[in-house]
Amino acid sequence: MTDTDLIPAPLSAEAPAGTRHVPFDERTVLDAGPGTEDTARWLRATLGPTTGLSLSDGTGPTAVRLRISEDVHRTHGPEGYRLTTGGPDATALVEGGGPAGVFWGAQTLRQLLGPDAFRAAPMPGRNWTLPALSVADRPRFGWRGLMLDTARHFTPKEGVLRLLDLLAAHKLNVFHFHLTDDQGWRVEIKRHPRLTEVGAWRPRTKWGHRASPLWTDTPYGGHYTQDDIREIVAYAAARHITVVPEIDLPGHSQAAIAAYPELGNSDVVDTAALGVWDTWGVNPNVLAPTEAVLRFYEGVFEEILDLFPAATSPFVHVGGDECPKDQWKASPTAQARIKELGVGDEDGLQSWFIRHFDRWLADRGRRLIGWDEILEGGIAEGAAVSSWRGYAGGIAAAEAGHDVVMCPEQHVYLDHRQAPGEEEPVPLGYVRTLEDVYRFEPVPPGIAPEAASHILGTQANVWSEVLETRSRFDYQVFPRLAAFAEVAWSALPASEARDYPDFERRMTTHYRRLDALGVDYRPPTGPLPRQQRPGIIGRPLEGTPPNV
Repeated sequence: MTDTDLIPAPLSAEAPAGTRHVPFDERTVLDAGPGTEDTARWLRATLGPTTGLSLSDGTGPTAVRLRISEDVHRTHGPEGYRLTTGGPDATALVEGGGPAGVFWGAQTLRQLLGPDAFRAAPMPGRNWTLPALSVADRPRFGWRGLMLDTARHFTPKEGVLRLLDLLAAHKLNVFHFHLTDDQGWRVEIKRHPRLTEVGAWRPRTKWGHRASPLWTDTPYGGHYTQDDIREIVAYAAARHITVVPEIDLPGHSQAAIAAYPELGNSDVVDTAALGVWDTWGVNPNVLAPTEAVLRFYEGVFEEILDLFPAATSPFVHVGGDECPKDQWKASPTAQARIKELGVGDEDGLQSWFIRHFDRWLADRGRRLIGWDEILEGGIAEGAAVSSWRGYAGGIAAAEAGHDVVMCPEQHVYLDHRQAPGEEEPVPLGYVRTLEDVYRFEPVPPGIAPEAASHILGTQANVWSEVLETRSRFDYQVFPRLAAFAEVAWSALPASEARDYPDFERRMTTHYRRLDALGVDYRPPTGPLPRQQRPGIIGRPLEGTPPNV
């Protein structure tokens, strides 16, 4: 175990002959070049409390020097960096191909200081040093993401900010913010206040898988104010993280229909009697295919675009998944709409929804992205695809010239169980161990190079039906997120054998970093007694999707 056990692994790291360390002490100053000011502020705010050092502005041989380098940009791209510690002219020199590259280099610098650099206050008697090292690094993918579902169980603003720091520490740069679903609407929309007044609250909550007989009979809810969202977006931007908001339509919409019954198919169901859904699964209550519904959601998206500016959130996710067609089949209004629009059938009607908002967003300088069901009935012209039902949807979209984010359920749904056995808390879905996630390959074997060029990157998804607390979230996500981060960042495809034993060795140090950060991860030996949930039913099926 050494302080140079970096995760994710860099492209190259070379140490001079012999063992040499450089002091990081009261003489250390920050020398921030143009365009690196955000990273300097982050270093001072993060390492200052940890080390007890002021890290004031300064120059000279004891400086941590931050620079944007055209040479690094040419060789490693805007997110690439070179980090040299122990040179004659500086304590450390961080050169990035752009501001983001400088920031990722600073994250590596923090790791080199040792696991205690991840604590919130100085450890008594700690003397800080940096190992003499030269690192050259760049990411394999431009989209390295995590999706957080806040609809099933709500993550308060402070928890989201904490998660953004954890993403940054693992060099992940996309936060997919799932804000609405059948079980709750989580973002304030001022022109439609009932979306949060009514839609953010459900009367009770299923405890465990939907087959469980257990309930938590307490009203449950919460939402983010618009100022909360602005704060989250700014906090992410300072860490070079893109935020992708998701507003679900036309399925996964019962919370919205509970707030505004006219949004639903009221000619076939009593929408006024619907409440916010209190259980899990695929909900039959979907939006009505009317002009009034389009105008309602255009108003929603107008406020969303204001909260998530194009500079930090070029993509907007519209869901588009798991939309049962039964109500449309039974609805005279929907059937008349199919004939009027000439879309052929109910799949065409769903495609009509997505195409409308693809054009609407494109007219405002944004890009629509949706789950791979948006391929059904014909994909919208400019849409990108989140491929969750395996690789097939992503391959089809990429071969048709659409951009793709690979996030197959079978590999990177981190709410799925980490091991077989009854001791796993609420065991759901596929067993995917730390090693399984480490060996995940986002680019399917055999895909043509032109299609492969449309794979923007990869994303892990975290659905929150059975993640009712921060500790439950931590347990499911960590340490597997560290393995996923290395898949997304490190420039080694699975066709070249990844060295899992070396990753596992480096994780020995990384567990100490997670300990310092207070992450309640799954220990490599299995869940602690307090992490187990005896008697809470999951769905331990290996062969079929869990659909919780």
